[in-house]
Amino acid sequence: MPYAEAEGCRLYYEETGTGHPIVFVHEFGADHREWETQVRFFSREYRCITYPARGYPPSEVPSDPKLYGQEHAVNDIAAVMRAAGVAKAHVVGLSMGGFATLLFGLRYPAMASALVVAGAGSGAPRAIHAQFKAENQAKGDKLIAHGWKGEPALESGLSPTRVQLKKKDPRGWAEFVAHLEEHSPLGTGLTMKHYQGGRESIFDWEAALRSMQVPTLLAVGDEDGPCIETNVWLKTVLPNAGLWMHPRTGHAINLEEPAAFNRACQDFFSTVERGRWQLG
Repeated sequence: MPYAEAEGCRLYYEETGTGHPIVFVHEFGADHREWETQVRFFSREYRCITYPARGYPPSEVPSDPKLYGQEHAVNDIAAVMRAAGVAKAHVVGLSMGGFATLLFGLRYPAMASALVVAGAGSGAPRAIHAQFKAENQAKGDKLIAHGWKGEPALESGLSPTRVQLKKKDPRGWAEFVAHLEEHSPLGTGLTMKHYQGGRESIFDWEAALRSMQVPTLLAVGDEDGPCIETNVWLKTVLPNAGLWMHPRTGHAINLEEPAAFNRACQDFFSTVERGRWQLG
């Protein structure tokens, strides 16, 4: 089993296929297994790399709260790439992973050939940022104490932006909930407290985002209410970004609409690779 050495944590990773690398970065409620449909599709032509974030076995679960947070998340992408011998890759992230992917474009632009930022939230608008952080701190404490088994996993799976998966793909939804129940209470609790509950607001990055030139595809479902406004705003500030919105779709866009998501990413990658993405 290959592992990448990151700060204070060893990160397990998997790779499939050959070609230009694609690194997939998962959301808070998922792990590397939720990219399976993308790996099966893209590994025909690309080298696909997935990994569970720190706090998500079989990656290590640090007990030190200081080893969690947005900077660790973005540096971990680079650590996995270095361990795999990858100098430059397309990076695809969903939700929490989309937040890290966008930050990766700011911190490591020379290592990113293209970014797909799917279902990225804002880290909360400035007006409610303090409240957002406090709520996530409390949720993290609850996860550490009680874990995901039973009601917490079901409650997450039936939330307003996730129930769409159950309606479209009951078997896929059941698998998502089963995976969620397997997550480490400590690892996800500390992630909730110190990454979700400790991160900056995307709106605070405006000046840096306006100068970021990495080709970017923003992807969002039209029923992913908390993320729509953020993605429309990102489209207005990122100079080299396109926005793709899929109808009747919630937060887990890659699970709900795998064929459409894969095709949108494939078209984007092809356009970037042919040097035709930037219109200016």
